[in-house]
Amino acid sequence: MRGRRDEPGDGGGSLLLLSRNSGAAVGAQTEGIMQKLTGEGDRKFVARGVAHVPVPPVAAPVTVSFVLMPRFTLLAFTSAIEPLRVANQLAGQELFRWSVLSADGAPVTSSCGLPVVPDGSLTRDLETDYLLVCGGVEPENGLWPGLADSVRTQWRRGRIVGGLCTGAYALARAGILKGRRFTLHWENIAGFREVFPELDPVRRVFCVDGRIQTCAGGVASADLMLTLIEQRYGARLGQEVMNMCLMNRRRLGGEDQMISLAARLGTRSERVLKAVAYMEKHLEDGIDTAECAAHAGITRRQLERLFADHLDTSPRQYLNDLRLQHGRALLSETNMTVLDVAVACGYLSSSHFAKCFRKKFGVTPYHFSHFGAALGTAATSSGTDAWGE
Repeated sequence: MRGRRDEPGDGGGSLLLLSRNSGAAVGAQTEGIMQKLTGEGDRKFVARGVAHVPVPPVAAPVTVSFVLMPRFTLLAFTSAIEPLRVANQLAGQELFRWSVLSADGAPVTSSCGLPVVPDGSLTRDLETDYLLVCGGVEPENGLWPGLADSVRTQWRRGRIVGGLCTGAYALARAGILKGRRFTLHWENIAGFREVFPELDPVRRVFCVDGRIQTCAGGVASADLMLTLIEQRYGARLGQEVMNMCLMNRRRLGGEDQMISLAARLGTRSERVLKAVAYMEKHLEDGIDTAECAAHAGITRRQLERLFADHLDTSPRQYLNDLRLQHGRALLSETNMTVLDVAVACGYLSSSHFAKCFRKKFGVTPYHFSHFGAALGTAATSSGTDAWGE
């Protein structure tokens, strides 16, 4: 099934969504489709609606260029673009104009498998007010030659540059994040720190540090865009955009991406919370449960009873699960070897790490990593399985 642009009068965008099954048609018809749909007369950035917010006429719209990395997250992208469309609709004029770009102008497949046809390719001579890179899963593998250069060029020209979800990887490669406050999705922070040990992302909903603006992805993109709308056109328009998007609360940039530790664990036990926080902070240090108990101000036996009562597990098992989740993130987001990952997770040997990993996830660390995945892909394409049998 092929998506369509909105009819005249609707809030049209700058992309065409196609299902996974339309790949062949895309290859044969993309150029014609783009010529037909990217004409200025077919682009509609202002829709008609009932709600209205008076905004003084603007001389020119704010231009926002979204750059899609391979396997970008669709939620982060659409959560950023929709508030801009709604702002235009409420104001009855083109406050924002957006474009969607990729490495070569070809369709980009999102993390959910849905391809998006962009307006064109990212070039160094791009004229835009905002350049926002939308990342997703396996961001390090999604960086292409020239992306960092384009980001750096826009930065040097005084433009505002940013990253949605894992878009901060592109900004880091461009060398513009040192000494800056920035963020990316919490699941990718551990891997990011291993790839860029000199940089220190914060686990916040979004960050605005001068001309560098980043968010954690997901619906946090909407929170970042609401800040942009309010800064440019006032709090009233921002509030009405929230109402139209059915958002009953806008999160501030300083808020944590995740709910509190007490809410996550479902307990208010001060000792348990203190022990778990210590575990999460010192995963790479090879700590044991005795150290965690001492930090919580109780004996190891007392800690074991508290974990059994409040978390239905033992401190040792909980700590091991944390380490394995950390290892899974590193194997997924970096090119670290299994040995390096084992050490980074506090294991004394890679064999012990591999045994625990396979028991929990049903696959060896090697075959879960990029190296093993590449082996499996190659074997499948050659008519054999990943084991070469």
